[in-house]
Amino acid sequence: MSSPRYTDGVVRVRVPATSANLGPGYDSLGLALDLHDEIEVRLAPSGIAVEVTGEGAGEVPRNQDHLVVRTMRHTFDQLGGQPAGLVVRCRNQIPHARGLGSSAAAIVGGVLAARALANDNAAVLDDAAVLRLASGMEGHPDNVAPCLLGGFTIAWIEQDGAHAVRLSPLPRVAPVVFVPEQRGITAQARKLLPDRVPHSDAATNVARAALLVHALTSDPSLLLVATEDRLHQDYRTPGMEHSIALVHHLRAAGVPAVLSGAGPSVLALAGPGEDLTGMAAPGFVARSLPVCPDGATVSVC
Repeated sequence: MSSPRYTDGVVRVRVPATSANLGPGYDSLGLALDLHDEIEVRLAPSGIAVEVTGEGAGEVPRNQDHLVVRTMRHTFDQLGGQPAGLVVRCRNQIPHARGLGSSAAAIVGGVLAARALANDNAAVLDDAAVLRLASGMEGHPDNVAPCLLGGFTIAWIEQDGAHAVRLSPLPRVAPVVFVPEQRGITAQARKLLPDRVPHSDAATNVARAALLVHALTSDPSLLLVATEDRLHQDYRTPGMEHSIALVHHLRAAGVPAVLSGAGPSVLALAGPGEDLTGMAAPGFVARSLPVCPDGATVSVC
C-alpha cells in the first residue's frame, strides 16, 4: 500500500450524540440525537497540538493520548502512513461518561477526519470499513452505527466485523434525555451484568426488541411495552440507583423510558408536544433532543 497524499485543507467533522440499547436492544439498537461535537484538524510540520473547548476541557489529554488523536493515528496506519504532525481542535457539547456516546463520537470523528485528510481515501477505507474500524476501537457498534449513519440503527457483528442498517423513526417520536450530575463508566456498568439470565427473560427481550423496531417506525403507541427490558437495566441498579428509579417512575406514569446506553442518563420517548421537563428527578436536567437524521458530516476547506 502506498502512502496517502494528504490534503492541505482544514477538515471539519460534526458528529452527533447517540443513545444505545433503547431498552431491550442490548448492544444492537441506537438513535442519533441532535447534539453534536465538532472536530477540526489540519496538518502541521511536526508534533501534536490539541485544543478542547466545552465538555472535557481541562480534563481530557491534549496530546497524542487524546482519543481523537489516537483514533486518527490508528486510521492512518490502515491508510498506509502517518503525517508529520497534526493540529486538532475539539468543540464538545456531548456530556462525557453519561451514556450519550461521547467516546463513539470521538472515534467516528477521528476515523472520518483521518480519511478526509488522506484525500478522502474511500478506495481503501469505504463507509462499511469505517463502521468496522470504529466499532473495533469502541468495542461494540450500538453507538458507532447511529453516530455514523444517523437516524435509528440496527447493528450486529459478523465474522468480518460490525454491520448496520439505518431506519427512519417516525417524526412524532420526540426523545427527551434526563442527564444527571453523576458520571458513569461503561466498563464498570458492564461488570454488574450476570453471565447468565433466565431463558424467559431472554425470550422477552427478543420479542420486545423486534416490537421496538415496529413501534419506532410505524406505531409509537406500542413504545411503552416495546421498551421493556429484562436483560441489563435492573442489574445496573447498584451503580446508578437514582437513574433506575427515574426509569421506573417514568414508566409507571406511562412514559416509554430506558437507560441511555450504560447510563446514567435516562432516555424517554415522548409524543408530539409532550412536556416531560417537570418529571426530572433531583440532580437530573431534562433536554429535548430530536433524532438527528444525518449522522456524521465532513467538510474540507
